[in-house]
Amino acid sequence: MSSPYTGAHASEAPQGYAEPTPQNYAADYSGNVGTPMTETGRPDVEGTSVGQLMGEVAKDLSTLMRQELELAKVEVKAEAKKAGKGAGLMGAAGFAGYMVLLFLSIALWWALSHLVGHSWSALIVAVLWGVIGFVAFTMGRKQLKAVNPKPERTVDTLSQVPGALKPN
Repeated sequence: MSSPYTGAHASEAPQGYAEPTPQNYAADYSGNVGTPMTETGRPDVEGTSVGQLMGEVAKDLSTLMRQELELAKVEVKAEAKKAGKGAGLMGAAGFAGYMVLLFLSIALWWALSHLVGHSWSALIVAVLWGVIGFVAFTMGRKQLKAVNPKPERTVDTLSQVPGALKPN
């Protein structure tokens, strides 16, 4: 699992999601680039005021929250696209159901009036529309079941934020 501070990578993007823009968090840091380090590998902040440190923390948190919001937007947009496709297929199934009723009504009417001939052709057309409607309904239901409204990657990276704020 990567740290939320390493940026997004194309290999980590789930299938169906737009690839987030890679982010170099170090480039966003406007503090002293050559900050001296202690023997334990932490920045030496002895001469830095608490206000400056809090300002840097606030800036880093702001940057992180903006990036998490952008990730959530990308994920929700991808899920909305899948939901739209499923809804379109459900609409096609509704139209096919209407056509079944229309042709069955015509077939019944014609069958009762003639009892032979053209009525069977109308019945065959109605059965074909029934098959089309069933297939569209099944595909639409499958598509709608695949929709996940929860932005998984955003939730995962936000769960890492508290750990990133703790001192090592």
